[in-house]
Amino acid sequence: MLDQLETLQAALAPYPWAYPAVVLVALLAAAWLANWLTKRVLLRGIQRALRATTARGEAHGSHVQMRVIPRLANVVPALVIAAGISMVPDLPAQVVSVVRALCQAFIVLTVALSVSRALDLINQVYERRPDARNKPIKGYLQVAKIIMFVLVAISIVATLIGAQFLHILTGLGAATAVLMLIFQDTILSLVASVQISNDGRVRIGDWIEMPSQNADGDVIDIALHTVTVQNWDKTITTVPTKKLISDSFKNWRGMSESGGRRIKRALYLDQRSVRFLDEGEVARMHRFVLIDGYLERKAAEIREWNATLAERGAEPVNRRRVTNLGTFRAYVEQYLRHHPSISQDMTLLVRQLQPTAEGLPLEVYCFSNDTAWAAYEGIQADIFDHLLAILPEFGLRVYQAMGDAPLDVNLHRAGSSSTAAR
Repeated sequence: MLDQLETLQAALAPYPWAYPAVVLVALLAAAWLANWLTKRVLLRGIQRALRATTARGEAHGSHVQMRVIPRLANVVPALVIAAGISMVPDLPAQVVSVVRALCQAFIVLTVALSVSRALDLINQVYERRPDARNKPIKGYLQVAKIIMFVLVAISIVATLIGAQFLHILTGLGAATAVLMLIFQDTILSLVASVQISNDGRVRIGDWIEMPSQNADGDVIDIALHTVTVQNWDKTITTVPTKKLISDSFKNWRGMSESGGRRIKRALYLDQRSVRFLDEGEVARMHRFVLIDGYLERKAAEIREWNATLAERGAEPVNRRRVTNLGTFRAYVEQYLRHHPSISQDMTLLVRQLQPTAEGLPLEVYCFSNDTAWAAYEGIQADIFDHLLAILPEFGLRVYQAMGDAPLDVNLHRAGSSSTAAR
């Protein structure tokens, strides 16, 4: 082999740059061949071995691993060039040094990118764990990437300028204040990410509401600098991680974990429809099975009260009587007590609120046992559909700002007058 090279060198002696050019081309061909063998032979062999030894459920993991290994394969041609550039004759020493430095910088950067992909693989594998949504590690891995790429950048600069890595790193120590200013958002986001991960105030899949950031929806990603929220209108809002520490927001996770979603809505009743029930009306109210026990208890209580008044010689106006509003309130409560979609383990009450100019609010306060949005709205609508429909049975009316009857009468009279005038 050496004899052949010497013969080739002697044949090209009349042409000063011919032999160095041939050696350089041979070096590049060797680098290309090494790259081809690595990717077409070695990587394919590794890929087949992984497919043969990987279960079907882990096929995705092996595919991700094959995204990491080809990046490392790019190091091989750089190693060949770095080792063989000195064999090219008549090259200036500065050119050799520059080529080696570039190859070393490329190798360092390639390894760093491979490590970055490996960290992504670690995050993907971790997210398959059942508890991954409670304690995500994506923010920590991003911090590791930032530190790694900062060190890689320093190493590349040191290699290209021919300086020592430790000397440059020591010199940067004097610029700590400047670095703190440059990376203040990253540092604050890191602190916020650690705090969020420790106390679990936000997790992937949580429904959060943050009006200051126009965020109202599910958390789909927690990164170092941002928390991504998919709003209910399918838009995406990115909230700075540090905002979840400094600003207030509402997390609806407690509602989902409790298994009940609150229903808090009032019927505004016309106060003029509230009245006492006579004995015949009370007897007819016994048709409602839900309030049969209430009416019996109420009747016994009123008889005892009125008997005491009679012994004292009080006027009949002081007697207690059953009201249609109180009876309806008892009916609503019993209706909710027997409703299959209402949680009986949580607060349940029917109460009167302060009367307003819009009527007397009768508020329903309870919890549905289905927290899904569509199911919750359906349960709430069914309840109030029934209450509005049953309300006339108790002699009550819902208050409305405009009454229909007077308007219809006036329009009818106006129409009659117009006809008569014609």
